[in-house]
Amino acid sequence: MSDLKLVKKFEVQGGFFGRYRDLIKDVVLPYQENALSDRIEGAEKSHGIENFRMAAEKLCTGKCEGEFYGMVFQDSDVAKWLEGVAYSLAQNPDEELEKRCDDIIDSIGKAQQEDGYLNTYFTVKEPDKRWTNLHEAHELYCAGHMMEAAVAYAECTGKTKLLDIMCGMADHIYKHFIEEGAEGYPGHPEIELALMRLYRCTGNEKYKELSLHFINVRGVDSDYFKKEKEKNSWSVWGNPPEDKEYAQNAAPVRMQKKAVGHAVRAVYLYTGMADAAMETDDNSLKEACKALWNNITQSRMYVTGAIGSAYEGEAFTKDYHLPNDTAYAETCAAIGLIFFSNKMLYMERDGKYADVMERALYNCVLAGMQLDGTRFFYVNPLEALPGISGDAQTHKHALPVRPKWFACACCPPNVARLLSSLSEYVWHVEEDRLYSNLFVGGTLDLDDTFGGKIILKTEYPYGNKVEYRFMPKSGTMSVPLAIRIPQWSSNTVIYINNKTASYEVKDGYAYLSGEFSEEDVVTVEFDLSVHKVYTSNKVSANTGKAAVERGPLVYCAEGVDNGDDVLSLSLKKDGTVTISEYLPDKLYGIQELYAEGYRESVSDDLYSYKAPEEEECKITLVPYYTWANRGLNQMRVWLPEKR
Repeated sequence: MSDLKLVKKFEVQGGFFGRYRDLIKDVVLPYQENALSDRIEGAEKSHGIENFRMAAEKLCTGKCEGEFYGMVFQDSDVAKWLEGVAYSLAQNPDEELEKRCDDIIDSIGKAQQEDGYLNTYFTVKEPDKRWTNLHEAHELYCAGHMMEAAVAYAECTGKTKLLDIMCGMADHIYKHFIEEGAEGYPGHPEIELALMRLYRCTGNEKYKELSLHFINVRGVDSDYFKKEKEKNSWSVWGNPPEDKEYAQNAAPVRMQKKAVGHAVRAVYLYTGMADAAMETDDNSLKEACKALWNNITQSRMYVTGAIGSAYEGEAFTKDYHLPNDTAYAETCAAIGLIFFSNKMLYMERDGKYADVMERALYNCVLAGMQLDGTRFFYVNPLEALPGISGDAQTHKHALPVRPKWFACACCPPNVARLLSSLSEYVWHVEEDRLYSNLFVGGTLDLDDTFGGKIILKTEYPYGNKVEYRFMPKSGTMSVPLAIRIPQWSSNTVIYINNKTASYEVKDGYAYLSGEFSEEDVVTVEFDLSVHKVYTSNKVSANTGKAAVERGPLVYCAEGVDNGDDVLSLSLKKDGTVTISEYLPDKLYGIQELYAEGYRESVSDDLYSYKAPEEEECKITLVPYYTWANRGLNQMRVWLPEKR
């Protein structure tokens, strides 16, 4: 079964993600279409859609007006936007939007060369340099994203024009690398996971073979990019081919044990590896994926689910190196971690994978987009200081407010496509079991598998109850249901029709079965107690500090709620943390936390012999995903703690 067939079978309704469903449909996708068409005043120019028009014109007439504009991978922004639109159309039919997408797809088709090759940068700007710079030029990366868009558009709309286009490109790549034996592998992994999706959609074994080829040859000749550079003098950015960790080719994939280098490249690669390992039952590949996932989540992941500690190389660095104010923590990397964790969850039914998906989704990914859907973060630091963040040379990447768009705009359409395709992560449907991984209100159509529908109702993440109601086609429906018990919920109770249910808990899931009618209700009550979180003392940035969580949400202190100054605040070690009532008019609906703490006042001198004066205070905390929505101000996730 294709990954995307569930998109048509699950409809998000109401609650927390119901707002995001409407926001994506009504604001985000139209806004991003305007950005890709260069119609947003004051925003970075994209030219993404225009590049396809120019490529089509050049193929038709031999020349085109204007010049290619943007990154070498500019095509991928359009691809991710189309993919997000496809998912949205599955739930929210929109003839006008679909017609505009069809027109863009027509332009993409006209930009495809006779041999199947498709890439506007090389068609418009460098027609003689195809496949000569795999290290930097991102041809395979762009192809992968457009393949994903093609699969999504076919399965969500039933239209296969883009799928046919990208099968032509995949066939071209197969001929070049398999039949003609061209050496090399992608500088930026992505096509590996995309080819697996294309294979499942079409059933064409060549696409699986090609994916496995790119996975298996990677790093076998770890000097390939160096040799490529010696053979071809032209360069895109001048990236040194000797930096093998950055490019994920320091060793064959089965020998990689630590997550290194460019974080997005890493988790895209690992996603493809995990998918291939599942498909082929390759134990050595499975073990490599487990080792890499464990290294990330146990040594190299922020409490927000963000990954990538360093601006230099947008990269993982070393175990326990997790600086807060200079964190790179790219939105795309957190999305890639969700992809990877999702495939690991298919491979091994352990709730820890869904726990990480949830952590990354509710915190880093949601923080990557402004609450009104019109501004975006590329980088998601855990501490922001106006005047330093975004200004100091060491902090220029860690912006304290979201821009309208980026010259490198990989993150905004990535958020749109992820939030539009939540069903792939919320539910896993197998022949003998239904897995409830994330708790998103909506209706799941199971007519073809379990003979009915399930309606999930919840006020999660602010409410602690999740209800499963049943709509059998006739009489009752037999549902073997596995419900994730989050690691943070220390006291979870499950009821069937208000009576304590009988179930087995294994590896983070509660397993229960039954014949359910329309009158039956399964209710799960989670423990939404507030927790203080502490890191290993190997994490130097957090020595003597604590963060605050409630349920899946990480909280932070912002200056706007705390007298414009969070640097003077510390948590009282044994102090209480209280919870506000739900505030529907604040930050689109939140619950604040109020922690007992202290505020210190010190001399204005840079150094002083006078001890700080201290007074007790109440510290207001808001969910991290809401930060930087009320203007420029300080922010901290990790606060000092003292008695």
